[in-house]
Amino acid sequence: MTGENRRGGRHEGDKSRGPARGGRTQRSSPSDRATRQTRGVQPARRVAYDVLRAVSGSDAYANLLLPSAIAEAALNPQDAALATELAYGTLRRRGTYDAIIASAAGRPIDDIDEAVLDALRLATHQLLATRVASHAAVNESVNLVAAELGRGPSGFTNAVLRRISRDTPGEWQERIEREARSDDERLGLRTAHPVWIIRALRRALASENREDELEALLEADNVSPEVTLVALPGLAERGLPARPYATTAFGSPGGDPHTIIAASGGTVRVQDEGSQLVALALAGAAPIRAGEQWLDLCAGPGGKTALLAAIARQHDVTLEANEVVPTRARLVRNALKSVPVDVTVHEEDGRGLTAANPGRYDRILVDAPCTGLGALRRRPEARWRKTPADVAELVPLQEQLLAGALDALAPGGIVAYVTCSPHLAETSGVVSEVLCAREDVVELDAGAVLSHVAQSPIDLASDGSGRVQLWPHRHGTDAMFLALLQRTDTSRTINDTETGE
Repeated sequence: MTGENRRGGRHEGDKSRGPARGGRTQRSSPSDRATRQTRGVQPARRVAYDVLRAVSGSDAYANLLLPSAIAEAALNPQDAALATELAYGTLRRRGTYDAIIASAAGRPIDDIDEAVLDALRLATHQLLATRVASHAAVNESVNLVAAELGRGPSGFTNAVLRRISRDTPGEWQERIEREARSDDERLGLRTAHPVWIIRALRRALASENREDELEALLEADNVSPEVTLVALPGLAERGLPARPYATTAFGSPGGDPHTIIAASGGTVRVQDEGSQLVALALAGAAPIRAGEQWLDLCAGPGGKTALLAAIARQHDVTLEANEVVPTRARLVRNALKSVPVDVTVHEEDGRGLTAANPGRYDRILVDAPCTGLGALRRRPEARWRKTPADVAELVPLQEQLLAGALDALAPGGIVAYVTCSPHLAETSGVVSEVLCAREDVVELDAGAVLSHVAQSPIDLASDGSGRVQLWPHRHGTDAMFLALLQRTDTSRTINDTETGE
């Protein structure tokens, strides 16, 4: 679970910008715009534009909004694919397109109205990265802006896009890279990543002595991931093609999983293979005894919870889940409907829940709120939305959740600390900081456990700690981090010392 829903303060969409030209007109809401057609604009482009506006203006998440927008517009499969490519492609390369737009417009992007800027971004993606005809990209974007803001801003849009259309993608790339102030900024413009993320990823790879893989990782972030499904163990059979590592993971023939999911009654669902692996590692870290009590501490939206519940059902284990955000707690309950086992879903601050239950649980999954930098393939807007300040805000929470989970362990119990981020401050930094304050915890070799539960050899680099970092470019998964910590039986240690055993 990422920390995106925990953010406070001003969002990107709160910026007040004047119109590019002419006065500001009354705007309809994103939901209102989605219910109408803009004259002269293809429905797929209209949907993509509405998603861009919601992301910029309302801090929406494209992966959640786009499917419902496609359904509401009743797009056919071809138009749905186009809308997806336009929306995700534009969001993914936004930083590069902003540099091109600023150069073509002769003004900073902060001086361009947001509605105009989103139309320019969408059109720039079509002009420089797709086979869409230039005249269609320009004309439809001008019509969009005319509908949103009027004739003045639409004239500005027309002028900027015609300027962009005169040069090739290579010429534009060369031009903006010449203006870069550093090698990292140049790399960021080429791969569409903010400089601070590039540096964080480089440090994470360097900790494994694999810094030379940086560009491969950045490119992998820009490739849409293949659909991966999970077959809940004991409830569904895994289909083909099988994924290489998780025994529960397989691909979706033809890419569209809805038919398979519907036919399974929810016992098959979409879930990244890395997400499956970390849950399987917690279950496989030690032999499971009947009667164990497990806890998924930060459970939303519930994918790992459902997988753990299916495993718990096979071993007569009690599972509880916790999710502090009510809307996400409902998602957890919905995810569990297809698993015939009772799971209590709490809606509490995880720190309070663990404090109230010292020594209770045998296994705890702490899928901590994080920046989500490991899932940039799936959440393309996150790279532009997140800042280093988010890391600084999240790390104390991550440390508190992990420390509380360790307190809630029974002697011999195991915590899996997981983040969908490779940022060292959120991964090894958190684990090391918490371990420094504990004498009743030992770290298990998560790499050895993961290799044991994986069905084929998995290339895991190590910094010597036994912690695991998965990577999109190396494993084809989200960049999931895993550490396994076990609470020692302190009472037994004291007694053994007293008796000389």
